[in-house]
Amino acid sequence: MPVPASGTARLLAGGQSGPGVLRPMVDTVLDALAHGAADRGGPLPAGGPAAVARRIRDAARPLIPDEGEGPHHALRGLVHALAHGAAEPADPRCTAHLHCPPLAVATAADLAVSALNPSLDSWDQAPAACALEALTCRALAELVHPHGPDPDALVTTGGTESNQLGLLLAREAAQGALLRIVRGANGHHSVRRAAWLLGLPEPLTLPTPGGVLDPVALHTALDLPSAAPTLVVATAGTTDTGAIDPLPEIADVCDHHAATLHIDAAYGAPLLFSDTLHKRLHGLDRARTVALDLHKLGWQPVAAGLLAVPDGSALGALAHHADYLNADDDTEAGLPDLLGRSLRTTRRPDIFKIAVTLRALGRRGLGELVDHVCAAAQHLADLIEARPGLELYARPTISTVLFRPTGAPPATVAALRRRLLHHGAAVLGRAATPEGLWLKATVLNPHIQPGDLRGLLELVEGNTTP
Repeated sequence: MPVPASGTARLLAGGQSGPGVLRPMVDTVLDALAHGAADRGGPLPAGGPAAVARRIRDAARPLIPDEGEGPHHALRGLVHALAHGAAEPADPRCTAHLHCPPLAVATAADLAVSALNPSLDSWDQAPAACALEALTCRALAELVHPHGPDPDALVTTGGTESNQLGLLLAREAAQGALLRIVRGANGHHSVRRAAWLLGLPEPLTLPTPGGVLDPVALHTALDLPSAAPTLVVATAGTTDTGAIDPLPEIADVCDHHAATLHIDAAYGAPLLFSDTLHKRLHGLDRARTVALDLHKLGWQPVAAGLLAVPDGSALGALAHHADYLNADDDTEAGLPDLLGRSLRTTRRPDIFKIAVTLRALGRRGLGELVDHVCAAAQHLADLIEARPGLELYARPTISTVLFRPTGAPPATVAALRRRLLHHGAAVLGRAATPEGLWLKATVLNPHIQPGDLRGLLELVEGNTTP
């Protein structure tokens, strides 16, 4: 059998010799990350899409050479290009999206997972990771459903997959009846898409002019004659404004009409870590399914989503059999059956970085980070209100702040945002409300300081004219 020219023992990250092979490559990566960020010099590369694509083409050619250039050369060139062309969420001027700067401890933990490469589709590929996932999922589910009979959670790729699973479980619980879905216009687009993927009717979307789902409007909608079982989707932390629906009142309406409640808390769920802000999620535990996502307000590398349920028996609908992965006699002999833990087959143990982070910081440590970014968002709102040239949409509920130049029409707001992006000066999002278009700052950087917030506003004010 031919042996690779470079020698297999010098290629692999695992095994007893793997760490020694990996260590100098990690040093090369870290150096390239540092130099790439320094050369970028801001939160985003300047020049727009064409300039970034040109630099990547130059760095990547030839992408598939006849002869390899060696790991250090390849890493140095492409990691530098990646860092130079990145949107850097650790930069305080990068606040457009629910795109967090990951914690160093979580990133280091992710390296261990990459080196060992466990796959959680059968126990014999990931014995320790399988056990740790079960423990960590239950611990997080108990935060969401502290009074549930047997709380459990599934690991997902994020809020979109979690919402899809929530709808799937509700569809299966309907036992063949056509499921009716009712949602607010403030909800995430993934709910509508999940209904389409699952062959369910188009959701009934209720207007949310005030930014949240109105329990009175929901009650009226559910009063309409229908023999179909109903799933109500509420939101705890909208992507546009960070608003939280009135969860206790919505849960009361669902109870009155015997409707099932799913809450998309992909953004807001980490408020549970805070000793004070957790009160904003009162009523969350009354949902049958809850989406949460720790690569938003949990500072995890992507992906780190979960779907929590108060009783693990609800997950039985996901049971699936493939003899080579979960043969009946293996399951009866005590090997854990993992295929019912996800719609995916091959999947990496994304729970590991979460478990390491929980152990490293604890609930209160994470809660302090949540408190800091939420307080920073309040301070940003204060700064905006104090500037006559800027107007604030509303006080932030979590850590999202909408603002714009006072009286600016939508075209002006959109052009201002693109101008900042083109120059690599700031990364701000955009959000449309009945009052028009706004710039969106989602504060997720736990290192952000008042001076950073003032500097961001000064950039906006300095670019308000073409």
